[in-house]
Amino acid sequence: MEMQTYYYVLASKKFLLEEEPLEEVLRERKRYYHEKEKEIDFWLVDQPAFLEAPKLASIKVKCPQPAAAIISTNPQFITWLRLRLEFVITGEFKAPSDSIPEPLASVAPTSTQDSS
Repeated sequence: MEMQTYYYVLASKKFLLEEEPLEEVLRERKRYYHEKEKEIDFWLVDQPAFLEAPKLASIKVKCPQPAAAIISTNPQFITWLRLRLEFVITGEFKAPSDSIPEPLASVAPTSTQDSS
């Protein structure tokens, strides 16, 4: 499989999914793509696994957890989202790779309860 560059907007799940009108934005974008007969090139990922890659550890530390990300292969879409959402982290990564085998994967949330 060939390496692909993925661009992302990252924020706390609460901010992206509850405090911002993200559902409306993504629905509008999906409608636009459908009208233009363009393939969907963006995904909403809850607890993105790419944050587990060692080279992205400094990014993970900056983002309140649990996190969510919009990942796209279209850098202009991510730039547009960043301008619209403001308080987000943006960046890019290449995948698949040894540290990011599945670019759109989620990690299972870890329990914060003590099992003792």
